[in-house]
Amino acid sequence: MSSEFCSLPSGCSLRLACAKDTWTIRRLVLAARLDPTQLRWSQFWVIECDGQLVACGQLRSFKGAQELGSVVVAPAWRAQGLGTCLVKHLIQQATQPLYLECLGNRLTMFYARFGFVTVPWQELPQPLKLKFSLSALAAKLFHIPVNIMQYRGLTTSEGSSGSGGQGTHY
Repeated sequence: MSSEFCSLPSGCSLRLACAKDTWTIRRLVLAARLDPTQLRWSQFWVIECDGQLVACGQLRSFKGAQELGSVVVAPAWRAQGLGTCLVKHLIQQATQPLYLECLGNRLTMFYARFGFVTVPWQELPQPLKLKFSLSALAAKLFHIPVNIMQYRGLTTSEGSSGSGGQGTHY
């Protein structure tokens, strides 16, 4: 399966994860220093290139919301559009208001390209307030910039012809 809104490099495909991907997903997430908890292979989509799993991302479901998380592209495969394809695909898979948390301004700018906007913690649905409260505490204690973002879609003035109706997916 390939992404409907972007072109993957030759030899690469986007697919649902399967049980055999569990340890590779864990290695990618740990190598990226992301939260290794709540990794359920059944919630992941992966990009496989030449038989090797090189990118992953998941949609976690909560009551009344979803979280885009654990988006990782292996270092040797970065800057080839894999992360963009994966994020666009995950946005399309979302069926509820979609949120994410990210560290630093660089990632905030990356996700803003897709229609995510920074939102205050107070505006989160209750299940996400509980989940993200630990991140907020760690951010204050260790002076790490953590941004919580919600998908609001792209307007036509932002120049995304590839949104494909994404505005209906929060």
